[in-house]
Amino acid sequence: QVQLVESGGGLVQPGGSLRLSCAASGNIFGFNTMGWYRQATGKERELVAIITSTGSTNYGDSVKGRFTISRDNAKNTVYLQMNSLKPEDTAVYYCKVYVMTTTTARYFEVWGQGTLVTVSS
Repeated sequence: QVQLVESGGGLVQPGGSLRLSCAASGNIFGFNTMGWYRQATGKERELVAIITSTGSTNYGDSVKGRFTISRDNAKNTVYLQMNSLKPEDTAVYYCKVYVMTTTTARYFEVWGQGTLVTVSS
């Protein structure tokens, strides 16, 4: 059993910054790709950023140059640094990881519960 706990969401003014964290717990052996997704009200969930096990990153077009994803494997945590936030960044942000536990022989997908980010003056 693996659980993800996201934190760092909240209310921020346009142009401000937030840092999201997603910490995993459980009988973890290792991670493959880790990522962040978001879903705004009335819209489909979309990719924000992903980071592979080798550190390669990929970003959604709307956040390139403003957001940075990183990971700390020793802490079982993935981060999302969000700068120059805009009202259109308002959404629930979810982390997703591909994790292998000490009792599984493959990586499987786990989602966090989401954290709300509101960008408004």
